[in-house]
Amino acid sequence: MLTIHAADTLRVHGDAEPLKDAAVAVEGDRIAAVGPLDELRDRFPGARVRRWPGVLGPGRVHEGPLPDAPSPRERIHAILKLGAVAVLERHVDSPELRAAAERNDVHVLPTSRPAEITIAGRADLAVLDESGACIATVCAGRLVHRRR
Repeated sequence: MLTIHAADTLRVHGDAEPLKDAAVAVEGDRIAAVGPLDELRDRFPGARVRRWPGVLGPGRVHEGPLPDAPSPRERIHAILKLGAVAVLERHVDSPELRAAAERNDVHVLPTSRPAEITIAGRADLAVLDESGACIATVCAGRLVHRRR
């Protein structure tokens, strides 16, 4: 199903000018389009629209050690709650952690990379509030975290 994620502000990468009333269309695990919300609604009339408060942007890369938690699954979920969709391989130091990352479509990267939203790229998104705290995380097109 195609989903349009919309927010008051969209940043396609960290240095990009913010776009107002913009959105990202996601089909499967890929970005289908980026642009003004009204244009995407017209282009994809059957899409579900999720409207988020805050700033919509690319999912983060978690560069430090994973938070402590009772299980590998919970350690991976802890970074998803931070808006991260990728971790550095030096911090995924057990087969159990690697398996938990793989099951949740979290990228395990050899080195850090800039996060950005690109057409046909993987649909990894984060919505942040004014303090920078994560409201929602979309990893490979799936909503994996939403703050209540």
